[in-house]
Amino acid sequence: MTIGFAHAELIAVLVAVTGDEPRVMTIRNGDALPSGPFEMGHRTLQSGLREWIQEQTAHPVGFLEQLYTFADRDRNNDIQGGRTISISYLGLVNEQSGAGRPGWHGWYEYFPWEDHRDGRPEILDELIARLRLWADADPVRREYRHRRADFTFGLDGGGWNEDLTLQRYELLYEAGLVAEAGCGKADSLGRPMFADHRRILATGIARLRAKIKYRPVVFELMPESFTLLQLQRAVEALAGLTLHKQNFRRLIEAQELVEETGEATSETGGRPAKLFRFRQTILEERALAGTKLPLSRN
Repeated sequence: MTIGFAHAELIAVLVAVTGDEPRVMTIRNGDALPSGPFEMGHRTLQSGLREWIQEQTAHPVGFLEQLYTFADRDRNNDIQGGRTISISYLGLVNEQSGAGRPGWHGWYEYFPWEDHRDGRPEILDELIARLRLWADADPVRREYRHRRADFTFGLDGGGWNEDLTLQRYELLYEAGLVAEAGCGKADSLGRPMFADHRRILATGIARLRAKIKYRPVVFELMPESFTLLQLQRAVEALAGLTLHKQNFRRLIEAQELVEETGEATSETGGRPAKLFRFRQTILEERALAGTKLPLSRN
């Protein structure tokens, strides 16, 4: 669809958790997010996107919500004299259902500084050092730049805030430290993407990290039955943090999010672990009240 000199498209951040890793569906060998034109025959944007996702993954998407509309003039323009308006959505799907079709990639390939499950990522040292040089290069704004970097990357005493994924990427972009900013050299700070697709992915990550704290959307990414450890690992994968095991289980139990299936699995390697399933009634019970998951470090 063309609006004046603008071309409107739908773009999807489709997330799955596989093997304790958050994954995103991509095209162009991992260089871009899937996108396509909005067809006038669709009653709504969301219905059009749901249909497209099902065609691509052979699986109906569960959770789906609009993220943001990206229409900056300096975005990639394939249209001479115009611009592309991208209406982005966040969707939660099952990777296995689309095996062999889309190209799935771990989202920490693109944002390696965001994964703190094994402690502070080594890449942060290089990243912070380069940000310091950028801040010092402007005597007038030096102090402001340093404060911004400290806050965004948790160096101000406030600690790491996993919800600031987008702000961190945008700071690196402003500093010219990512390939998408046209720095003219190979990007060592994560894998780059086409146009502003990495910014759109960062927007999706930030939204999902915030949402899992008050809505039980993580269950859209779980198999029909699972152990509590598998559930915890999925939440940790999305947040990029480790959780306190007992606190996590107490909160799950207190909020009655799951129920036992009556079966157990020995796949954990130790003694058989109970299998649980998501209580379907929780969708109605928590629709307004929400639910919280404990994102506290060990």
